[in-house]
Amino acid sequence: MTTEQETWLTQEAYNRLEDELTERSGPRRAEITKRIEAAREEGDLKENGGYHAAKEEQGKNEARIRQLKHLLENARIGAPASAEDEVAPGKVVTVRFVDFGDEETFLLGSREEAAHASVEVYSPTSPLGSAVTGCRVGDTATYALANGKQMTVQIVTVAAYGG
Repeated sequence: MTTEQETWLTQEAYNRLEDELTERSGPRRAEITKRIEAAREEGDLKENGGYHAAKEEQGKNEARIRQLKHLLENARIGAPASAEDEVAPGKVVTVRFVDFGDEETFLLGSREEAAHASVEVYSPTSPLGSAVTGCRVGDTATYALANGKQMTVQIVTVAAYGG
């Protein structure tokens, strides 16, 4: 498994995703199928809004099921091994924007953590996440902004994520 494919998740996030997969592939799938069958029985499918809405929902549900299966197959529980003061997935990082003096604290983690995290979440593959991964407290890192300009941050603190 390559690093790009694996996603680090907390045990809680992994469990939530498993529960979502079970719900979507069981009860939700069956409920959507019933709605499609009921709409078919109404007759003309060309102008049947309920049928088309249910088919669209079915497509979205099946896409999310595939996404969840892939994510769970490639998930790693916990965080990769790293020094206590080293920026890595699963760590809460505070950076200072060198040019402005402002600080920002975020969890370096997956978007699946974002919905339930107590802090902002940045992906390890985002420009900022990529720049700071592997840095230690006191180090500086520079990354490119969307407008092409460069931004430099200094690592202020690094801590394990407590959920």
